[in-house]
Amino acid sequence: MTDLTCDVAIIGAGTAGLAAERSARKNGARTLLIDPAFNGTTCATVGCMPSKLLIGAARAAQDARGAGAFGIRTSVGVDGPAVLQRLRKLRDDFVDATRAGIAKLPEKSRITARARFTGPDRLALSTGETVQAGAIIIATGSSPMIPPPYRDLAGLLTNDTIFELEDLPQSLAVIGGGVIGLELAQAMARLGTRVAIFDQGDELGGTRCKDVQAALQEALSRELTLHLGTHPVPQDDNGQIRIDWDGGSDKFDKVLVATGRAPNLAGLGLEKTGLSLNDKGLPEVDPETLQCADAPIFLIGDANAARPLLHEASDEGAIAGRGAVAFPARVPSSRKTPLAITFTDPPLVSVGAAPDDGAKTGSADYTNQGRARVDNRNTGLARIHASAPDGRLIGADLFCPGADHMGHLLALAIAQGLTARDLLDQPFYHPTLEEGLKPALREICAAVPLQIPGDRDTGSPPGA
Repeated sequence: MTDLTCDVAIIGAGTAGLAAERSARKNGARTLLIDPAFNGTTCATVGCMPSKLLIGAARAAQDARGAGAFGIRTSVGVDGPAVLQRLRKLRDDFVDATRAGIAKLPEKSRITARARFTGPDRLALSTGETVQAGAIIIATGSSPMIPPPYRDLAGLLTNDTIFELEDLPQSLAVIGGGVIGLELAQAMARLGTRVAIFDQGDELGGTRCKDVQAALQEALSRELTLHLGTHPVPQDDNGQIRIDWDGGSDKFDKVLVATGRAPNLAGLGLEKTGLSLNDKGLPEVDPETLQCADAPIFLIGDANAARPLLHEASDEGAIAGRGAVAFPARVPSSRKTPLAITFTDPPLVSVGAAPDDGAKTGSADYTNQGRARVDNRNTGLARIHASAPDGRLIGADLFCPGADHMGHLLALAIAQGLTARDLLDQPFYHPTLEEGLKPALREICAAVPLQIPGDRDTGSPPGA
């Protein structure tokens, strides 16, 4: 016998789940939000916010070390325990704010429990209750993937545990050169830890452009050691961790495994839904509506392993919330321009689509860009892609100072259907980092001459 009924049940109270519940409720649904702990979002607890707090401390240390370039003499000492204490204090403030928002939800619309499917529209809860819903949204998040050789190491860290350290390690091996690995590796190196990154691939950060990849590797190699295209083998060694690889060997105090995060789908009983599952236990998900086949089930956020980013999780929650209320009708959605930022210094950013064979690409070198030189941050480059023959912007790959901000500007331009000429016709203040994009835009305009009529670009001083 069913104990609880609702229009939309949401499993998981992370960023995606909270957005889905809010969207469904605003569209008139009776909702039930189910979570085993309501501990806060991944972003606030172990993701975006604590990592940026560590990066902020690292940037302060690096800026102090670089003050000599401006004629300012200083010495730098890093108090590891103080860095981590501040991180946890502010992290906890962010988590408390998230929990306070959850606490404002009507008590009858949230229940602390684990859920598993007993049918496509039915759930059994760990409390002994059952739920029948018009539609069900899965937003259970993800957890770090730890390869078998690393699971029993005494010095093992993941992004779920690294922020609980009492002090910074003297040395750190980072396994995996993705977003998490790059951000934390560079931050730790700048805080005084000896860091080495190991990755079986030859590229870092999932970049789409070989020139950007080269700039990224060159910049990081000045601060830490890169071992790419290797197969590291770990083992405990007298209180340390020894890593052997392709004829090399080194010892580290800790090892950070950053080989990705896997969707939290175990124990959900997806086999009871009637959905066809692939070899990873995932059902087919419509990337636009987030609906699983024709079932009243939606899979969103990190749980679908498609776009594991906070703003995407929030968007997916809003899309699924509307779709769940409308089921069985399908609600058309318009996904936003893809935007991904890795908060290295300088930031690594990808926007929109990768260029196809017919696209035109313009480059802007930031090693000699005026404002970047003024700030002693002249590193990297920008690559902007446009379609031919109209010069309409389709994507960009950036590794340069200010890329996290300029990525938003370019995403907006792409979403508005602007051409390289349209963007050049807008004001670029001098001297700014944004002004450094102009050579890339001019290169596109030269390659797509149909844009030339109406040219109002007056140029910029050398090095701008």
